Amino acid sequence: MRSIHRPGLGGTGLILAGLAATLVALVFPVWSYTDRSGTGAAVLNAQTVSTRFGPLSALDREFLTKVRLAGLWELPAGQQAQERGTTEAVRIAGRHLIEGHTFLDERVRDVASQLGLELPNQPSEQQRGWLSIMNASHGEDFDREFANLLRMAHGKVFSVVAQVRASTRNSLVRALADDANTTVLDHIQVLEATGYVDFDALATDMAAASTPPLTNSPAPPGPTAAPASAVPVTPSPVATYPLPPPATSPPPEVGEVVEFTEPAGPAEPAEPAEPSEEP
Repeated sequence: MRSIHRPGLGGTGLILAGLAATLVALVFPVWSYTDRSGTGAAVLNAQTVSTRFGPLSALDREFLTKVRLAGLWELPAGQQAQERGTTEAVRIAGRHLIEGHTFLDERVRDVASQLGLELPNQPSEQQRGWLSIMNASHGEDFDREFANLLRMAHGKVFSVVAQVRASTRNSLVRALADDANTTVLDHIQVLEATGYVDFDALATDMAAASTPPLTNSPAPPGPTAAPASAVPVTPSPVATYPLPPPATSPPPEVGEVVEFTEPAGPAEPAEPAEPSEEP
């Protein structure tokens, strides 16, 4: 009985087909994203709106939202630290948070009003969860939760501030980024000065980089109502608070006498010897 051979791909044909499919898979993404909308400058332009203060990008709008959200949960966190902190360093950090975010909240509401942007009036679900963790903690556990939760949040906002400051074309956003940069860095310093920050955990969290943004980019500007104040707090009458000790010696206080050692000057040339009268 004769065997019947049906046409088909042999072993060599299968290998060639696989190589062809692989080549198509490698080439297609390059072709599909070339000169197409949705990438690079096209995304920036599509999500940017014009204002009299300069173009306002989606990142700019997200930055304003995050500054507002930061105040909505960090102001009450600072109040808790002042009232429940077991060390002076924790209480000082709480005062810095209240001062800094009271100032930034006023600034971001003013900027948003001029740009016609709507801002949130409630902390995000994640931020409410952080406040709940602090509420359930007591004593030294509270100090540790406060320092680490706030330090983690400030580290993430710090990178957003830097990106916005480097790329924004809007003058109002640029000025707000300057203020936010100064405030956030101050808060990072005083939180670390509590001695409770777990730097290993921070490094692991940043390396994982798996935490999604707190919010999506807000909508473009439109008619909005003025946002309410973040939290009805009374800022401390003292404008500034002590920072951690500087790494180098601080400048002298006014009126303090500081002794300086004169640097040694070049040696005076020796007087020539008198000629001897003896033969």
